[in-house]
Amino acid sequence: MNFLMLPTTKIYRPVPRNKSGFWETVGLPARGAKLHQVVREGVPYEVFLSLAAVAGLEPKALARYVANSPATLHRRAKAGRFNTDESDRLYRFARVLKAATDLFEGDSKRAGLWMNRPVRGLGGRQPVEMAATSAETEAVLDLIGRMESGVLA
Repeated sequence: MNFLMLPTTKIYRPVPRNKSGFWETVGLPARGAKLHQVVREGVPYEVFLSLAAVAGLEPKALARYVANSPATLHRRAKAGRFNTDESDRLYRFARVLKAATDLFEGDSKRAGLWMNRPVRGLGGRQPVEMAATSAETEAVLDLIGRMESGVLA
């Protein structure tokens, strides 16, 4: 008996993304009053460490990108939380990291690599270094939005 063997094809089944998965991983509320309260009262130091790990950065490097000196980082580690301004910068960094992770379909490793490389659409700057100001953060988020839409110019 002769059987005709057809090549097997794999069926693509997208894994549903948990909308709050990223935020749960880093330890921040995704939005709303709880988020506002955490930023105002100070992001816990553990959230900072989680953000660094998800981004593939050493904590000292992340501190540098969100405009904190090594001495300030040491004080925040002892205190257990950041002040409001520092928390706001950490939240901006988290927004960029989340957008980049979504751009790479949930692959935080690829998102971290992209964030640490110079990007032509950002004038050759690394996205990771642009979380220190609102204007730069918006430029990165705008670029990610254009990339998702297929509009690069």
